[in-house]
Amino acid sequence: MESSPVKLTGDAKFFLEPTSAAHRQYEALRAFFVDGSPSHDVAHRFGYTPGSFRVLCHHFRRLKPDFFRDLKTGPRTQPKKSAVRQLVLSMRKQNLSVYDIQRALKDSGSPLSATAIWEILHEEGFSRLPRRQDDERPGVLRPTIAQVADCREFSLAPRRFQTQFGGLFLFLPWLVACDFPALVRKARYPGSKMIPATQALLSLLALKLSSTERKSHVMDLVFDDGIALFAGLNAVPKTTYLATYSDSISPKMNERFRMAWMDVLRQQKLVRGESFNLDFHTIPYFGEDEFVERHYLSKRSRSQKSILVFLAQDADSQVICYSRADLLRRDQADAVLGFVEFWKKSYGKLPPELVFDSRLTTYSNLNRLNQMGITFMTLRRRSPSLIREMANFPRSAWREIHLDVPHRIYQNPKIIDRRIQLHGYDGPIRQIFITELGHEQPTVLITNDLRSSPAKRITRYAQRMLIENGLAESVDFFHLDALSSAVRMKIDFDVTLTETATGLYRMLARRLDGYGKAKARQIFRHFLNTPAQVAIQSDGVEVLLPKRAHNPLLIAAGCGEKETPIPWWNGLPLALRFR
Repeated sequence: MESSPVKLTGDAKFFLEPTSAAHRQYEALRAFFVDGSPSHDVAHRFGYTPGSFRVLCHHFRRLKPDFFRDLKTGPRTQPKKSAVRQLVLSMRKQNLSVYDIQRALKDSGSPLSATAIWEILHEEGFSRLPRRQDDERPGVLRPTIAQVADCREFSLAPRRFQTQFGGLFLFLPWLVACDFPALVRKARYPGSKMIPATQALLSLLALKLSSTERKSHVMDLVFDDGIALFAGLNAVPKTTYLATYSDSISPKMNERFRMAWMDVLRQQKLVRGESFNLDFHTIPYFGEDEFVERHYLSKRSRSQKSILVFLAQDADSQVICYSRADLLRRDQADAVLGFVEFWKKSYGKLPPELVFDSRLTTYSNLNRLNQMGITFMTLRRRSPSLIREMANFPRSAWREIHLDVPHRIYQNPKIIDRRIQLHGYDGPIRQIFITELGHEQPTVLITNDLRSSPAKRITRYAQRMLIENGLAESVDFFHLDALSSAVRMKIDFDVTLTETATGLYRMLARRLDGYGKAKARQIFRHFLNTPAQVAIQSDGVEVLLPKRAHNPLLIAAGCGEKETPIPWWNGLPLALRFR
């Protein structure tokens, strides 16, 4: 027969069933250290897990004198809240919001945080206020409301004002020379009665040319009449319009604009079309959209959700002449063929030479380029078997050549030049092993140019790094990576604007003595980043640029020699003047 449970007296229960945390810790530690009970039995008896009881014993061994010291409790009252409680309640009964009450308390010399004010109201049973109209809010200092952009309100009435973007007006003669409104019409970009397509494109292009990082930063410029005049509007379009405009743009529109812009670059003799550098660039997306693919980001040395952009650069002028940002991973290898098709469609002939990196396309596509008669040059991936093959070559197989590049440190590399067969490629292809070129591992260059000297081929491939410099400039100055979007059309439109801006900077740089190869940020700093006085008169618009050290170069380049009628100013001419 089972024995009945032992009934504890009140005094024994105090010791064997402690209620406070400190008492329970004391009894548990005493049972373990004094009575010698096993650790897991003590943990089970006093409601601890085995792990937490071991941690308790560890702390006791380290803090014996202070382990059971009584802790002082914090204050039970809040003097600052109690002092203004009635005042806060009375102001809330006057329909004042938390922030209105916060400002009133600050003015009265009894500041209190918004969180503390809401705690008082919540304790007294007040709910949050519904959203109020502007006329229902108390009269306080508010931001000035800027005008709504509307070309119908655009006025060329005589007046004078100062703008912080005087350098932008240097681009207007070039935009008129290339007939920018006609380019927009050919692309069939959308517009409205308030903001036509030309004015919309000029507003967005002005941000690119002025190195404005994000479209939201236009809110810092909404009261600058210079940008509005540049675009032919009464005011600068706001963030919402600029951010959503590209939603109505299709890739076909961007392609038509690129083709028209390419004609302009050829007319300006900025694209010779003899050789092109090709490369991919990844624009990271910082969001949770599951439909964005992952691509490799060289900056982060890892794969991340991003949009893949394909770029083509003219090797001579370093102008980005083609871009495409609506690529999927399955289309990555065929992007080079897309550029070939674009060039043939634009000019009726194939590009003569293409130079690109190793992972840009496949061997089968290299075979197609070779069958088209296009000279190509790329790197071959250094597989373990290829590295072993290079290591087994005798020293006598390597021969030294000279690169006629005076500024290069490594001018005398060693090479092995031979013809090989590749899987998926019909016929022989030229493979050049290169060492002592400044890299830790040998470089493996493959090309279908079987006649040129190795020095010429190596020197030409080294020039491919110019597209890397161009990409760095597009990211640093034109903020190509600033637009983080899951919509490829937005990225494609932003890249198209970047392509246009780089071309305009090259047009200006070519005219400036000694600045033909200068980066966009240098041109902007020396010539364009300057305020100006603008005078709108009945017979024209005069932009007076301040005295600067580099102004003589602008004068020598012919800037301001003649007045230029601006179509989106109703034909009113622009005159550039220098102090």
